[in-house]
Amino acid sequence: MAESRIRFRHLQAFLEVARQGSVARAADFLHVSAPAVTKTLRELEEALGVAVVERDGRGIRVTRLGEIFLSHAGSAITALKRGVDSVRQDGAINRHPIRIGALPTVSAKVMPKAISLFLGANTGAAIKIVTGENAVLLEQLRTGALDLVVGRLAAPENMTGFFFEHLYSEQVLFVVRAGHPLLEPGADIFASLDEFPVLMPTRESVIRPFVDRLFITNGMTAPATEIETVSDSFGRSFMRQSNAVWIISAGVVANEIASAAFISLPVDTEETKGPVGLTMRTDTAPSPAFTILLQTIREAARPAK
Repeated sequence: MAESRIRFRHLQAFLEVARQGSVARAADFLHVSAPAVTKTLRELEEALGVAVVERDGRGIRVTRLGEIFLSHAGSAITALKRGVDSVRQDGAINRHPIRIGALPTVSAKVMPKAISLFLGANTGAAIKIVTGENAVLLEQLRTGALDLVVGRLAAPENMTGFFFEHLYSEQVLFVVRAGHPLLEPGADIFASLDEFPVLMPTRESVIRPFVDRLFITNGMTAPATEIETVSDSFGRSFMRQSNAVWIISAGVVANEIASAAFISLPVDTEETKGPVGLTMRTDTAPSPAFTILLQTIREAARPAK
């Protein structure tokens, strides 16, 4: 039987190649040679009787059949890790961290309070928080590298095998520093935008298509000087020393806007408003600590009364 020939190392190598898109990078991560990874993939394909990866230029991509197997492989790895943790003799405390992927806006707006509440519950569980783009975080969730993503609702075709729980809705703002020329009375924002560098969401982000449509609606194709970034620390620093315009989710700059360090330009961005929430795998079996964490995130995301 094919399943009797498949070992943990086969799944681990396949998942890492899928995540990295490269045999060489996967080999570096796994601390083995590239030929060893290639050999392991061939053994997996022989056991399955189908190709799970194929060359894509200089890289590697997962085949259609490989995509189907990928979700099951991720589930198997996750289940095995939980099984090991459940019987590990370390004082009955599970030290395998709960791995959370969060958008920059969520990391700034929700997670500090959520983690403070979680620590107050004294579960003894460790936490790991990764910040990145929505698509990247969801791929890591699919392969079992993350247990939870707190971010934007993805397109329906990218939600296979996932469950989404809505927490709140958020929109994008056009933000500038106090004293910016575009704040002068009568300034034509879109007509003058090419005079300034514009910090933009990346092309892979969920909100980028909405931002692009907003430019087209206002007679522009793209800013003349465009800087794509997901780094909120870079954005804050660059804004303070330049006349940049930052197109960013409201939660990331909520504190700066409250203190009037940054000011939101009068641009109608209602179309960019979208749901933010919890994305989990449908096969997730939450531990008590994980359930408490979900509760604290929900509490932290509730609007203040």
